[in-house]
Amino acid sequence: MNIAWLKRLPCGSVRENAPLAKRTWLKVGGAAQVLFIPEDAKDLALVLRQYPVDAPLFCLGVGSNTLIRDGGITALVVQLGGGFAEIHQLDGHRLQTGARGRSVQVAKKAAEWGLGGLSFLAGIPGSIGGALAMNAGAYGGEIFDQLESIQWMDRGGVIHHLPKSELEHGYRHCGLKEGIFISAVFCCPCRVPAELQAEIAAVQQRRAETQPVGVATGGSTFVNPMQDSPITGDRRHAWQWIDAAGCRGMRVGGAEISEKHCNFMINAGGASAADFEILAETVRERVRAQFGIELQWEIRREGIPARHEAESV
Repeated sequence: MNIAWLKRLPCGSVRENAPLAKRTWLKVGGAAQVLFIPEDAKDLALVLRQYPVDAPLFCLGVGSNTLIRDGGITALVVQLGGGFAEIHQLDGHRLQTGARGRSVQVAKKAAEWGLGGLSFLAGIPGSIGGALAMNAGAYGGEIFDQLESIQWMDRGGVIHHLPKSELEHGYRHCGLKEGIFISAVFCCPCRVPAELQAEIAAVQQRRAETQPVGVATGGSTFVNPMQDSPITGDRRHAWQWIDAAGCRGMRVGGAEISEKHCNFMINAGGASAADFEILAETVRERVRAQFGIELQWEIRREGIPARHEAESV
């Protein structure tokens, strides 16, 4: 990829062969052929207007639910800069956040301003853009519940405003696959700030008690299945199928199924992306063989395997 033109533009940070492992929560993976960090929408539009619409592009959030393969990503990788992290109160019922705004910070700001319905975000690692891309949810709430509208940029650098009513969405699904989320507006019921702050504390305590925190993890590995087992006839959460299949604590290289919550994989030290992918696929095969349940990945897998791993993944 010839990026001489990109380096000449006044458009944020541009780096070639940029390591991505430290930019993901699993702490594995290869490099980006080109990493572009725009500071604001003007920077992003300037580049997208000149970057071919059919050329490979990947938008990396804060890396909380992303597995970058060891061979890296042969594309222009976009990671939104600090200008996309701002959170503002618009009025007594609404707030606006940039796509890089951290979910937990949005929850805390909403509580401070007495805006209800967003406390569950304190239990979701990552950014608002990533949460929108998959309609993330936890503890009885989903990001689309209080959503009013989004702002997104298409591959031509044009900004669009869409109300929630025009966005296809469902369980862990958002129909908008092209373009990049820029910001979102949430409309919330008025609540007492102290009550919301107590809700956030409860969410964070529950997360600490039930999920691996303070370690390198990618969040939930698999989506909860929405079908009954053809073998047992019942329906369970993904972690319950994994546990029943005897996979709790299973390890491949430095990748391990968490003992605390077995729908989470953790980097127990020195893991590669291939370790995680082999581990998860082994879990999928065991659950499929024993219960007829096809677990679907919730973690995004991007890039190419390293050459020596290609036959084993």
